[in-house]
Amino acid sequence: MIEGLLLLQAMKETAYLADKIFTGSEWFVDHAVITKDNVVTAIVPASTLDRSIEVKNYSGHFLAPAFIDIQIYGAHKKLFAVYPTPHTLSLIYDYCKKGGASLFLPTVATNSLTVFHQCIDAVRAYWQQGGKGVYGLHLEGPWINKIKRGAHIESFIHTPTESEVSQLLEYGKEVIKMITLAPEVCSIDSIKRIQAEGIIVSAGHSNATYKEATLAFDNGISTATHLYNAMSALQHREPGMVGALFNHQNANCSVIPDGYHVSFEAIQIAKSAMNERLFVITDAVTDTAEGPYQHEWKEDKYECNGVLSGSALTMYKAFYNLVQQVGLEVEEALRMCSLYPAQVLGCSDTNGKIAPGAAAQFIILKNNLELAEVITAG
Repeated sequence: MIEGLLLLQAMKETAYLADKIFTGSEWFVDHAVITKDNVVTAIVPASTLDRSIEVKNYSGHFLAPAFIDIQIYGAHKKLFAVYPTPHTLSLIYDYCKKGGASLFLPTVATNSLTVFHQCIDAVRAYWQQGGKGVYGLHLEGPWINKIKRGAHIESFIHTPTESEVSQLLEYGKEVIKMITLAPEVCSIDSIKRIQAEGIIVSAGHSNATYKEATLAFDNGISTATHLYNAMSALQHREPGMVGALFNHQNANCSVIPDGYHVSFEAIQIAKSAMNERLFVITDAVTDTAEGPYQHEWKEDKYECNGVLSGSALTMYKAFYNLVQQVGLEVEEALRMCSLYPAQVLGCSDTNGKIAPGAAAQFIILKNNLELAEVITAG
Protein backbone atom coordinates (compact mmCIF):
# COMPACT_ATOMS: atom_id res chain seq x y z
CA MET A 1 0.00 0.00 0.00
CA ILE A 2 2.74 2.45 1.00
CA GLU A 3 4.81 1.54 -2.08
CA GLY A 4 1.77 2.17 -4.26
CA LEU A 5 1.19 5.62 -2.76
CA LEU A 6 4.85 6.52 -3.23
CA LEU A 7 4.67 5.42 -6.87
CA LEU A 8 1.57 7.54 -7.48
CA GLN A 9 3.24 10.50 -5.83
CA ALA A 10 6.34 10.11 -8.01
CA MET A 11 4.15 9.98 -11.16
CA LYS A 12 2.36 13.25 -10.33
CA GLU A 13 3.48 16.49 -11.94
CA THR A 14 5.12 18.97 -9.60
CA ALA A 15 6.04 22.58 -10.31
CA TYR A 16 9.00 24.23 -8.57
CA LEU A 17 8.39 27.97 -8.69
CA ALA A 18 11.06 30.55 -7.80
CA ASP A 19 12.02 34.15 -8.47
CA LYS A 20 14.72 32.95 -10.85
CA ILE A 21 15.92 29.67 -12.34
CA PHE A 22 19.50 29.11 -13.48
CA THR A 23 19.57 26.17 -15.87
CA GLY A 24 23.34 25.92 -16.11
CA SER A 25 23.44 28.16 -19.16
CA GLU A 26 20.77 30.84 -18.77
CA TRP A 27 18.40 32.54 -16.33
CA PHE A 28 14.60 32.40 -16.35
CA VAL A 29 12.66 34.95 -14.28
CA ASP A 30 9.24 34.13 -12.78
CA HIS A 31 9.27 30.65 -14.25
CA ALA A 32 8.64 27.17 -12.88
CA VAL A 33 10.35 23.84 -13.42
CA ILE A 34 7.84 21.07 -14.14
CA THR A 35 8.80 17.54 -13.11
CA LYS A 36 7.19 14.14 -13.54
CA ASP A 37 8.54 10.72 -12.62
CA ASN A 38 11.56 12.48 -11.07
CA VAL A 39 12.51 14.02 -14.42
CA VAL A 40 12.28 17.61 -15.66
CA THR A 41 9.63 17.90 -18.37
CA ALA A 42 9.51 21.66 -18.98
CA ILE A 43 10.41 25.16 -17.83
CA VAL A 44 7.38 27.41 -18.19
CA PRO A 45 6.27 30.94 -17.24
CA ALA A 46 4.64 30.99 -13.82
CA SER A 47 1.55 32.62 -15.31
CA THR A 48 0.84 29.55 -17.44
CA LEU A 49 0.76 26.98 -14.64
CA ASP A 50 -2.30 24.76 -14.60
CA ARG A 51 -4.24 25.05 -11.36
CA SER A 52 -4.39 21.29 -10.99
CA ILE A 53 -0.62 20.90 -10.69
CA GLU A 54 1.09 20.73 -7.30
CA VAL A 55 3.21 23.87 -6.82
CA LYS A 56 6.17 24.28 -4.50
CA ASN A 57 6.75 28.02 -4.24
CA TYR A 58 10.18 29.37 -3.32
CA SER A 59 9.57 33.09 -3.27
CA GLY A 60 12.75 35.03 -2.51
CA HIS A 61 14.89 32.16 -3.79
CA PHE A 62 16.40 30.86 -6.99
CA LEU A 63 16.86 27.34 -8.35
CA ALA A 64 20.05 25.93 -9.79
CA PRO A 65 21.35 22.45 -10.70
CA ALA A 66 22.44 20.30 -7.78
CA PHE A 67 26.18 19.87 -7.30
CA ILE A 68 28.33 16.81 -8.12
CA ASP A 69 31.36 15.78 -6.05
CA ILE A 70 33.65 13.31 -7.78
CA GLN A 71 36.16 13.00 -4.95
CA ILE A 72 35.10 12.46 -1.33
CA TYR A 73 36.47 9.84 1.10
CA GLY A 74 34.10 9.75 4.04
CA ALA A 75 31.79 11.64 6.36
CA HIS A 76 30.41 11.64 9.88
CA LYS A 77 33.54 9.91 11.26
CA LYS A 78 33.25 7.03 8.81
CA LEU A 79 36.07 6.81 6.27
CA PHE A 80 34.87 4.60 3.42
CA ALA A 81 38.18 2.70 3.17
CA VAL A 82 37.93 1.79 6.87
CA TYR A 83 34.18 1.16 6.90
CA PRO A 84 33.38 -0.18 3.39
CA THR A 85 29.65 -0.68 3.92
CA PRO A 86 26.39 0.59 2.43
CA HIS A 87 25.76 2.39 5.73
CA THR A 88 28.93 4.46 5.25
CA LEU A 89 27.80 5.38 1.75
CA SER A 90 24.46 6.51 3.14
CA LEU A 91 26.30 8.75 5.61
CA ILE A 92 28.41 10.24 2.82
CA TYR A 93 25.26 10.81 0.77
CA ASP A 94 23.70 12.63 3.73
CA TYR A 95 26.82 14.84 4.00
CA CYS A 96 26.80 15.51 0.27
CA LYS A 97 23.10 16.30 0.13
CA LYS A 98 23.31 18.73 3.05
CA GLY A 99 26.11 20.42 1.12
CA GLY A 100 24.10 20.70 -2.09
CA ALA A 101 25.40 17.64 -3.97
CA SER A 102 23.06 15.03 -5.43
CA LEU A 103 25.75 12.78 -6.93
CA PHE A 104 29.19 11.75 -5.71
CA LEU A 105 32.03 9.34 -6.30
CA PRO A 106 33.15 7.75 -3.03
CA THR A 107 36.92 7.72 -3.26
CA VAL A 108 39.55 5.34 -1.91
CA ALA A 109 43.15 6.49 -1.59
CA THR A 110 46.11 4.19 -2.34
CA ASN A 111 45.42 1.00 -0.43
CA SER A 112 45.49 -2.80 -0.52
CA LEU A 113 43.67 -4.85 -3.14
CA THR A 114 41.52 -6.29 -0.34
CA VAL A 115 40.27 -2.83 0.62
CA PHE A 116 39.53 -1.97 -3.02
CA HIS A 117 37.48 -5.17 -3.37
CA GLN A 118 35.56 -4.44 -0.15
CA CYS A 119 34.70 -0.94 -1.39
CA ILE A 120 33.56 -2.30 -4.75
CA ASP A 121 31.34 -4.82 -2.95
CA ALA A 122 29.90 -2.06 -0.76
CA VAL A 123 28.91 0.07 -3.76
CA ARG A 124 27.18 -2.88 -5.40
CA ALA A 125 25.32 -3.68 -2.18
CA TYR A 126 24.33 -0.03 -1.75
CA TRP A 127 22.85 0.07 -5.24
CA GLN A 128 21.03 -3.22 -4.68
CA GLN A 129 19.44 -1.70 -1.57
CA GLY A 130 18.22 1.29 -3.58
CA GLY A 131 20.80 3.71 -2.23
CA LYS A 132 20.91 7.13 -3.85
CA GLY A 133 23.64 9.47 -4.98
CA VAL A 134 26.55 7.11 -5.70
CA TYR A 135 27.52 7.44 -9.36
CA GLY A 136 30.40 4.98 -9.01
CA LEU A 137 33.78 4.49 -7.36
CA HIS A 138 36.92 6.63 -7.69
CA LEU A 139 40.23 4.86 -7.01
CA GLU A 140 42.99 7.39 -6.28
CA GLY A 141 46.06 5.20 -6.68
CA PRO A 142 47.89 2.91 -6.09
CA TRP A 143 49.51 3.44 -9.51
CA ILE A 144 50.99 6.84 -8.69
CA ASN A 145 54.45 8.38 -8.34
CA LYS A 146 56.05 7.96 -4.92
CA ILE A 147 57.74 11.35 -5.27
CA LYS A 148 54.32 13.03 -5.37
CA ARG A 149 52.52 10.69 -2.98
CA GLY A 150 51.47 13.43 -0.52
CA ALA A 151 49.70 11.66 2.34
CA HIS A 152 49.41 8.37 0.43
CA ILE A 153 51.07 5.32 1.99
CA GLU A 154 54.32 4.62 0.13
CA SER A 155 54.32 0.86 0.73
CA PHE A 156 51.11 0.47 -1.32
CA ILE A 157 52.38 2.45 -4.33
CA HIS A 158 53.60 0.52 -7.36
CA THR A 159 53.58 0.25 -11.15
CA PRO A 160 50.80 -2.08 -12.31
CA THR A 161 51.23 -5.25 -14.31
CA GLU A 162 48.85 -6.00 -17.16
CA SER A 163 47.45 -8.89 -15.14
CA GLU A 164 46.76 -6.68 -12.11
CA VAL A 165 44.98 -4.11 -14.23
CA SER A 166 42.79 -6.74 -15.87
CA GLN A 167 41.90 -8.43 -12.59
CA LEU A 168 40.93 -5.16 -10.86
CA LEU A 169 38.86 -4.00 -13.82
CA GLU A 170 37.05 -7.31 -13.98
CA TYR A 171 36.24 -7.25 -10.26
CA GLY A 172 35.14 -3.62 -10.38
CA LYS A 173 33.21 -3.84 -13.64
CA GLU A 174 30.49 -1.15 -13.86
CA VAL A 175 31.42 0.11 -10.37
CA ILE A 176 34.78 1.78 -10.94
CA LYS A 177 34.15 5.03 -12.80
CA MET A 178 37.46 6.86 -12.33
CA ILE A 179 41.09 5.98 -11.57
CA THR A 180 43.72 8.56 -10.67
CA LEU A 181 47.19 7.45 -11.75
CA ALA A 182 50.56 8.93 -12.68
CA PRO A 183 50.91 8.52 -16.46
CA GLU A 184 54.72 8.40 -16.29
CA VAL A 185 54.66 5.22 -14.17
CA CYS A 186 51.96 3.36 -16.13
CA SER A 187 52.29 1.88 -19.59
CA ILE A 188 50.22 3.23 -22.45
CA ASP A 189 48.73 -0.26 -22.84
CA SER A 190 47.53 -0.26 -19.20
CA ILE A 191 45.97 3.18 -19.59
CA LYS A 192 44.23 2.17 -22.82
CA ARG A 193 42.99 -1.02 -21.16
CA ILE A 194 41.37 1.04 -18.38
CA GLN A 195 39.82 3.49 -20.82
CA ALA A 196 38.45 0.61 -22.92
CA GLU A 197 36.19 -0.24 -19.97
CA GLY A 198 34.69 3.25 -20.08
CA ILE A 199 36.61 4.30 -16.96
CA ILE A 200 37.90 7.86 -16.75
CA VAL A 201 41.66 8.05 -16.27
CA SER A 202 42.70 11.11 -14.29
CA ALA A 203 46.35 12.15 -14.13
CA GLY A 204 47.43 12.85 -10.58
CA HIS A 205 50.01 12.34 -7.87
CA SER A 206 52.40 12.69 -10.76
CA ASN A 207 55.90 14.06 -11.31
CA ALA A 208 55.51 14.07 -15.10
CA THR A 209 57.49 16.59 -17.09
CA TYR A 210 55.65 19.08 -19.27
CA LYS A 211 56.32 16.87 -22.33
CA GLU A 212 55.22 13.69 -20.55
CA ALA A 213 52.02 15.30 -19.29
CA THR A 214 51.23 16.85 -22.66
CA LEU A 215 51.74 13.47 -24.37
CA ALA A 216 49.37 11.85 -21.85
CA PHE A 217 46.68 14.45 -22.60
CA ASP A 218 47.31 14.07 -26.34
CA ASN A 219 46.78 10.30 -25.94
CA GLY A 220 43.34 10.64 -24.42
CA ILE A 221 43.68 11.31 -20.69
CA SER A 222 40.99 13.96 -20.39
CA THR A 223 41.31 15.15 -16.82
CA ALA A 224 43.64 15.52 -13.85
CA THR A 225 43.27 15.39 -10.08
CA HIS A 226 43.44 18.40 -7.71
CA LEU A 227 45.34 21.11 -9.57
CA TYR A 228 48.67 22.15 -8.00
CA ASN A 229 48.47 19.47 -5.29
CA ALA A 230 50.70 16.39 -5.70
CA MET A 231 51.74 17.22 -9.25
CA SER A 232 54.86 18.67 -10.87
CA ALA A 233 54.74 22.44 -10.50
CA LEU A 234 54.97 25.18 -13.11
CA GLN A 235 58.53 26.47 -13.17
CA HIS A 236 60.11 28.81 -15.66
CA ARG A 237 62.41 26.18 -17.22
CA GLU A 238 60.18 23.12 -16.67
CA PRO A 239 56.43 23.93 -16.73
CA GLY A 240 55.51 20.50 -15.36
CA MET A 241 52.00 19.06 -15.27
CA VAL A 242 50.53 22.37 -14.10
CA GLY A 243 51.90 24.10 -17.19
CA ALA A 244 50.67 21.28 -19.42
CA LEU A 245 47.18 21.63 -17.97
CA PHE A 246 47.20 25.38 -18.54
CA ASN A 247 48.19 24.96 -22.18
CA HIS A 248 46.30 21.83 -23.26
CA GLN A 249 42.83 22.73 -24.52
CA ASN A 250 41.42 19.20 -24.05
CA ALA A 251 42.55 18.65 -20.45
CA ASN A 252 40.25 19.31 -17.50
CA CYS A 253 41.31 19.41 -13.86
CA SER A 254 39.70 19.48 -10.45
CA VAL A 255 40.63 21.99 -7.76
CA ILE A 256 40.01 22.14 -3.99
CA PRO A 257 38.90 25.70 -3.10
CA ASP A 258 39.35 25.66 0.66
CA GLY A 259 42.23 28.16 0.92
CA TYR A 260 44.53 25.50 2.37
CA HIS A 261 45.16 23.13 -0.51
CA VAL A 262 45.36 26.05 -2.93
CA SER A 263 45.41 29.79 -2.36
CA PHE A 264 42.45 31.64 -3.78
CA GLU A 265 44.82 33.77 -5.86
CA ALA A 266 46.25 30.62 -7.46
CA ILE A 267 42.71 29.59 -8.41
CA GLN A 268 42.22 32.99 -10.06
CA ILE A 269 45.35 32.40 -12.15
CA ALA A 270 44.27 28.89 -13.08
CA LYS A 271 40.77 30.04 -14.00
CA SER A 272 42.19 32.63 -16.37
CA ALA A 273 44.23 29.92 -18.09
CA MET A 274 41.72 27.05 -18.07
CA ASN A 275 38.30 28.71 -18.09
CA GLU A 276 35.59 26.01 -18.30
CA ARG A 277 38.17 23.20 -18.01
CA LEU A 278 38.53 23.81 -14.26
CA PHE A 279 36.01 22.20 -11.92
CA VAL A 280 35.52 21.63 -8.18
CA ILE A 281 35.93 18.67 -5.84
CA THR A 282 35.78 18.69 -2.06
CA ASP A 283 38.50 16.06 -1.43
CA ALA A 284 36.71 15.80 1.92
CA VAL A 285 37.77 13.30 4.56
CA THR A 286 36.62 12.79 8.13
CA ASP A 287 38.10 12.15 11.56
CA THR A 288 39.39 8.62 11.93
CA ALA A 289 41.83 6.87 14.24
CA GLU A 290 41.67 3.51 12.43
CA GLY A 291 43.37 2.12 9.35
CA PRO A 292 46.49 3.38 7.56
CA TYR A 293 45.01 6.86 6.99
CA GLN A 294 44.31 8.44 10.36
CA HIS A 295 42.96 11.87 9.50
CA GLU A 296 43.10 14.48 12.23
CA TRP A 297 41.22 17.80 12.24
CA LYS A 298 43.62 20.75 12.07
CA GLU A 299 42.25 24.28 11.67
CA ASP A 300 39.42 23.55 9.23
CA LYS A 301 41.39 20.95 7.27
CA TYR A 302 42.73 17.44 7.87
CA GLU A 303 46.24 16.07 8.29
CA CYS A 304 47.60 12.53 8.33
CA ASN A 305 50.96 12.05 10.03
CA GLY A 306 51.55 15.77 9.78
CA VAL A 307 50.80 15.94 6.04
CA LEU A 308 47.80 17.76 4.54
CA SER A 309 45.45 14.90 3.67
CA GLY A 310 41.98 16.23 2.92
CA SER A 311 39.53 19.08 3.23
CA ALA A 312 36.54 19.84 5.41
CA LEU A 313 34.61 21.30 2.48
CA THR A 314 31.09 20.67 1.31
CA MET A 315 30.30 21.46 -2.32
CA TYR A 316 28.19 24.40 -1.17
CA LYS A 317 31.09 25.84 0.83
CA ALA A 318 33.34 25.35 -2.21
CA PHE A 319 30.80 27.23 -4.37
CA TYR A 320 30.54 30.02 -1.80
CA ASN A 321 34.34 30.36 -1.65
CA LEU A 322 34.52 30.65 -5.43
CA VAL A 323 32.16 33.62 -5.31
CA GLN A 324 33.33 35.33 -2.13
CA GLN A 325 37.06 34.54 -2.14
CA VAL A 326 38.01 33.89 -5.76
CA GLY A 327 35.65 36.55 -7.12
CA LEU A 328 33.85 34.47 -9.74
CA GLU A 329 30.40 35.29 -11.06
CA VAL A 330 27.65 33.20 -9.46
CA GLU A 331 26.83 31.51 -12.75
CA GLU A 332 30.38 30.31 -13.36
CA ALA A 333 30.84 29.17 -9.77
CA LEU A 334 27.65 27.11 -10.10
CA ARG A 335 28.87 25.52 -13.34
CA MET A 336 32.20 24.59 -11.75
CA CYS A 337 30.28 22.63 -9.11
CA SER A 338 27.62 21.06 -11.33
CA LEU A 339 27.80 21.21 -15.13
CA TYR A 340 31.57 20.79 -15.51
CA PRO A 341 31.84 17.74 -13.20
CA ALA A 342 28.91 16.20 -15.09
CA GLN A 343 30.74 16.78 -18.37
CA VAL A 344 33.86 15.11 -17.00
CA LEU A 345 31.79 12.10 -15.93
CA GLY A 346 30.00 12.01 -19.27
CA CYS A 347 26.53 12.40 -17.75
CA SER A 348 25.75 16.02 -18.60
CA ASP A 349 22.71 14.98 -20.66
CA THR A 350 20.87 14.19 -17.44
CA ASN A 351 22.85 15.91 -14.68
CA GLY A 352 24.45 19.24 -13.90
CA LYS A 353 21.71 21.26 -15.59
CA ILE A 354 17.98 21.97 -15.51
CA ALA A 355 16.42 21.02 -18.81
CA PRO A 356 13.74 18.68 -20.20
CA GLY A 357 14.95 15.11 -19.79
CA ALA A 358 17.37 15.93 -16.95
CA ALA A 359 17.03 14.45 -13.48
CA ALA A 360 14.98 16.51 -11.03
CA GLN A 361 17.93 17.44 -8.83
CA PHE A 362 18.15 21.06 -7.74
CA ILE A 363 19.45 23.35 -5.06
CA ILE A 364 17.32 26.14 -3.65
CA LEU A 365 19.36 29.23 -2.78
CA LYS A 366 18.26 32.41 -1.10
CA ASN A 367 19.07 35.56 -3.00
CA ASN A 368 21.95 36.17 -0.57
CA LEU A 369 23.35 32.76 -1.73
CA GLU A 370 22.47 30.93 1.49
CA LEU A 371 21.60 27.28 0.80
CA ALA A 372 17.96 26.70 1.74
CA GLU A 373 17.06 23.26 0.40
CA VAL A 374 18.23 20.43 -1.84
CA ILE A 375 15.85 18.54 -4.13
CA THR A 376 17.08 15.08 -5.07
CA ALA A 377 13.99 13.46 -6.52
CA GLY A 378 15.76 11.86 -9.48
